[in-house]
Amino acid sequence: MKRFIRRPSPSMAVACIALFVALGGVSYGVATGSIDGREIKNRSITNKDFKDGTLRGNEAKPDGFGAGAIKEATLGPVPSAHGLAQSAVVSPAGAVVRGFGGPTATRTGTGRYAVIFNRNVQSCVYVATIGDEAAGGPGSGTVSVATLQTNPNAVDVRTANAANNAPENHSFHLIVTC
Repeated sequence: MKRFIRRPSPSMAVACIALFVALGGVSYGVATGSIDGREIKNRSITNKDFKDGTLRGNEAKPDGFGAGAIKEATLGPVPSAHGLAQSAVVSPAGAVVRGFGGPTATRTGTGRYAVIFNRNVQSCVYVATIGDEAAGGPGSGTVSVATLQTNPNAVDVRTANAANNAPENHSFHLIVTC
């Protein structure tokens, strides 16, 4: 006896093709990486859609987490910023008038000063200007700075007359940035 096999109807063939395309298209897009930000609707992906630890800081928009997202109680003490500046304002007599970083100073000769800080400043940057230690005028003269070879915590400051560059006592402002 001969068995009769029926062919599927055209509507069944179209339905099967549509089902195959519908199920295979998304899988194909995910597998090939062809789905990107252009295909994702804004605000359709929420925080719960991401696995913990998968977002990096550069992927977050500025101020995107809000004030409630940071739990201040979980933060430890804030360390000192790298690039800490230390400063001193020194009188012509070699006394520190004011400063930051615990400076002390001594006049070691005419126009020569040793400004000593509470830490090693040999690899730091020094900037000095001639200036009155009070509310007076800016003063005139020249100033130069260098590392004091005998003390790694000290800066050698030299002041001189602006006209002839002869050593002369002047008040100055010194900033040390590490």
